[in-house]
This record gives sequence, C-alpha cells and structure tokens, in this order.
Amino acid sequence: MSYPSTMQKMGVVTREELEHSLAQLASEVRDPHEGILGPRSVAWKLGGDLAVFLGGGRAALLQLAHPKVAYAVDQHSRTRADVVGRFQRTFRNVFAMVFGELDDAFAAARRVHMVHTRIHGTIPHQIGGWPAGTPYDANDADALRWVHATLVDTTIAVRERLDGALPTALKDTYIVEMNRFAALFGIPRELLPTSWLAHETYMRRMLDSDQIAVAPCAREMAMFLIGRAGPAAQPPLGRFAEAITATMLPRRLAHEFALARSRVSTASIAVALTAFAPMYRRLPRQMVAIPARSAAARRIKGQPPSRLASWTERQLFGLSRQVTGSAAR
Repeated sequence: MSYPSTMQKMGVVTREELEHSLAQLASEVRDPHEGILGPRSVAWKLGGDLAVFLGGGRAALLQLAHPKVAYAVDQHSRTRADVVGRFQRTFRNVFAMVFGELDDAFAAARRVHMVHTRIHGTIPHQIGGWPAGTPYDANDADALRWVHATLVDTTIAVRERLDGALPTALKDTYIVEMNRFAALFGIPRELLPTSWLAHETYMRRMLDSDQIAVAPCAREMAMFLIGRAGPAAQPPLGRFAEAITATMLPRRLAHEFALARSRVSTASIAVALTAFAPMYRRLPRQMVAIPARSAAARRIKGQPPSRLASWTERQLFGLSRQVTGSAAR
C-alpha cells in the first residue's frame, strides 16, 4: 500500500462519516465486551502501563506544534485556567476508547466528535507554511491524523527507551491495531499507515515540513504544562517534565518551544532512564498497570472494580497538579 502524501487534504469528518467508520469498526470487533482491542492486543501491552506517562509532554507538544491544533486548543478550551481538568477529561475519553467496552468506546467517540463540531476558526498570523486566515476545524481529518500519529509515535518512543529496540513486526502489529483507535475519530482509512515504516515516513515528512511550526500560543501553553507560567517558581516535577520532554522531542521543536535543554539535563535524564528501566521491568505488571487497563481486565473477568486502581488514578491526577504547579496558582 502506498502511503499518502502529507499534502493530501481530506477535509472535515462529518457525523455521517464518523458513523460509517464506527459501523465498519464494529463489524471487525470479535468481542464487544473486550472493546476495540482487548487484553491480547499488542496495544494493551505497549500502552497499558504507567510508563507511557513519561511521554505525556512529548505527545502534547508534538500536537501543539501543528498550528491548526494549537489555535483550536488555545481559542476554544480552558487549558490555561484548568490544565489538570483538561488532562483528566482527555485521558478519561481516551481510556474509555482504548480499554472500555465497545459501547463505551463509541459513546466517547461520539461525545468527542460533538464537542469538536463547535471548535473552528482561523489562524490569525502566518505560522510556518500556514498563511494568516487559514481555517481550522477540530474534526479536520489531517489534524486528527497528526494527533493520532503523535500518540502512537510517543508510545513507541517511551517503550524503546525503557525496553530497547522493539522488533519491527511488533511495531507493525501495533500500528495496524491502533488504526482501530483512529477509526473512533472517523479518520479515513486511506490516510492511515499499515506498517511502522509507513508511519515513520509520515512523521519524518511532517517534521521536516513547514506544516509543523510552533505558534506563540503553543509556546505559551507549553509553559503552563511544565509549570513555567506565572511568577511562581517552577515546581521540581515541572523541571523534570521539561527536561524529559526536551530530551524526547526533536531538537528543532525543543528549541522552538524554548524548553531548557542543557547538556546536564539531557545527560541526567539519559542516565536516570538507563538506571530506571531495568528496575521498572522487574515490577509486577499489576503494580504498574494504568488504572483503566486494570479496571478493564477485572471487568472482562467478571470481577468488581479495584479500590487500588481508583487510588492510583487519583494519585496520577495529583501528580499532574504538581507538574504544572496549578495547585499553587
């Protein structure tokens, strides 16, 4: 299958197109109780534990590096006023899609699509290859495709930092499986890769193009995400998040986002991850599982929800407040 050009434009995903995508996906799901992927999937294995949050900053800033995404978020959300709240809402929808039953995944997909229908406008200033006045829409297929690709790419980036190079065949399977997640947004199948090589080609073309450029509003939002906005001192966890994000982002984007990327911070993060990886791999899987994955595994087995999973979720959201310093502002 040839991979489409990055300049191919697909337009805005309509509700009818979303429903067609969901119907096609439903016909491919073996067990609706297990959801779109299920416990035997590579996607649950690679993206189902807490380590993926190490890449949260990378994924968020890659997404904001697309001007259409940046201005949609900046002009139509309360990210600055409610960083943690947006984090919670986003991940609860994503977790419902990835780990929920099929009906839960479809309900989340429709909910997100409906919210997106109210988000449209224009880019006010020329940014990269986007002239002033360029329209944006949150259901734009090309922008959705970029957001999806950043999540997939970041999961692999984190896993390979912790586990070493993954077999290409495993990454190929992951790419194909995650196309089911993309279907929940109505992203046309002709835009989606069917191999890791195709995905890499798309990411490289986008990152080398003028379609990816950091707008002023994206830089400002990045400062909120790492706790550097406002007069208060950056929290220690914010400094850590900034260092690991700067280390994992492409160098050009780390510079455009004005992230602190010194030799010391880069070296420190590399050493820390090298030391952390073998210890992390020895931890019991149930101890490091994302709460939503634990809850899904128990649901599939007919077991009641776990109090530990609920407690872990609360701690995660608490950590996000410490990263951004939002509790102090």
